[in-house]
Amino acid sequence: MRGKFAACVTFAMAAMLAAGLAWAARVGERAPDFTATDSNGKTHTISEYAGKYVVLEWTNRDCPFTRKHYESGNMQRLQHEWTSRGVIWLTVASSAPGAQGYVTAADENAYLAKSGAAPTAVLLDPAGTLGHLYDAKTTPHMFVISPQGTLIYDGAIDDRATTDPADVTGAKNYVSLALEEAMAGKAVSVPTSRPYGCSVKYKD
Repeated sequence: MRGKFAACVTFAMAAMLAAGLAWAARVGERAPDFTATDSNGKTHTISEYAGKYVVLEWTNRDCPFTRKHYESGNMQRLQHEWTSRGVIWLTVASSAPGAQGYVTAADENAYLAKSGAAPTAVLLDPAGTLGHLYDAKTTPHMFVISPQGTLIYDGAIDDRATTDPADVTGAKNYVSLALEEAMAGKAVSVPTSRPYGCSVKYKD
């Protein structure tokens, strides 16, 4: 019986791989590589940033949870702070065409200039390929990847799951905590948390 079960599992895994499917990212494991195009037409991969910390930030500027962090200036502050310290910050827009939060390259570049946002790049993912690869659930949903290519944080931006910009003050920012601890050679004390926000508006 066990032999038949194992054979079924092996067959199922082989079928998934043959279909081009991949396991979602998991903390403690190697972060899945990808190729994605940004709002300026440049391609990015995780492998090209080997040796650097990488933050992935899922966004939807029409989502009130995302607006909380941009209208308060919190997300821009984090982007400026960490990119100035050599971190690669990739904002990802996975909303499908016609769905809330969908943006064109021109729209996104205009928004970046208006809002003062400063990610390394904004990756456009209207097909949801990158979002599904990392199992991004909400906007925002944050991931941190180590210089060795290992996923070291997956979850919420902080511990205040509200839409109130006033709650940014005094919140425990999990992204900054993970980066500070990892850069100091310490284990990340909160490697996972439950992401909060609007659901990612994937293509049906």
